[in-house]
Amino acid sequence: MSPKKPLTPEQHRALHDGLVIPAHPLALDEHRLLDERHQRALTRYYMASGAGGIAVGVHSTQFEIRDPKFNLYERVLRLASEEVERAGLQRPFLRIAGICGPVPQALGEAETAAGLGYDAGLLSMGGLSGLSELELLKRTEQVAERIPVVGFYLQPSVGGKVFSFDFWRAFADIPGVVAIKLAPFNRYQTIDVVRAVCCSERRDDIALYTGNDDNIVNDLLTVYRFKAGERIIEKRIVGGLLGHWAVWTRKAVELLDEIKGVRSEEQGRLSAEWLSRNIEVTDANAAFFDPAHGFAGCIPGIHEVLRRQGLMKGTWCLNPHEELSPGQKDEIDRIYRDYPHLNDDAFVREHLAEWLS
Repeated sequence: MSPKKPLTPEQHRALHDGLVIPAHPLALDEHRLLDERHQRALTRYYMASGAGGIAVGVHSTQFEIRDPKFNLYERVLRLASEEVERAGLQRPFLRIAGICGPVPQALGEAETAAGLGYDAGLLSMGGLSGLSELELLKRTEQVAERIPVVGFYLQPSVGGKVFSFDFWRAFADIPGVVAIKLAPFNRYQTIDVVRAVCCSERRDDIALYTGNDDNIVNDLLTVYRFKAGERIIEKRIVGGLLGHWAVWTRKAVELLDEIKGVRSEEQGRLSAEWLSRNIEVTDANAAFFDPAHGFAGCIPGIHEVLRRQGLMKGTWCLNPHEELSPGQKDEIDRIYRDYPHLNDDAFVREHLAEWLS
């Protein structure tokens, strides 16, 4: 069964052309209370940067927003949706809501998101290790009846699990699945998903998005080619839904536009310089996302960059134990020094007062 409100043809085309979709952070004040002024400013920043959507209520927004003692899930989704409505953009802009938890919770979040005007739900399968692959497929089907679904392959080191090729092959066949975010941080598992989609009759209905922060540029440049029956099927990862793109978003938009130009070049010739570009972006991500400490500082790392730009007041998280790791500030300093062409500080300075008004 298809969702109650499917994507419009314009949204479908934009999603398949490839979009920059930042994973929206949560702005807090020194009392760890929602800082509505900076929260709204972040949404305005992403729209002004040229992003093609935002993902709200996802890992970067902090899963604790669902905790009854904070009760921020609906409020944070509402603030972002209000800003998108107020902007009146004359281009497709996708509002994607993070959806997680057991079936009752996932269905409730899907209903909330749809009611707030969200276009799709990024369906997490984290924290559900007790469910079989079949049960997770049935859960997806139920959510997809309420809102278009973006699947999510999350790396096991931060709560995900490894899924079989057959799981993703069945997943791709579910009506209402419009995209899949690949974030296993693993080439074998990434290939499993792309091959599974290529083998599905719905292959042209599903857009692939990278969440592999350790390989963003290469993911976006690669043509995946597999045999499905008697046909050779080609598929690309067309855009990114990334916490990494929650910072320096204007530069991310420029990067994706440049990659789209390279994709269309005659004979598909590719300069080796792109391999070096991939390493630059991955090196920057290492400073922001803190793999050196098991990703413990990934959310504060995003906050630190936004704090330096004035888009957030501090690096506070709802969980007071979630802080920058030792040496992480120094690493962010290094990235600013070594790769000045990656930041969009000048763009933010030009518009910050407007976004905070």
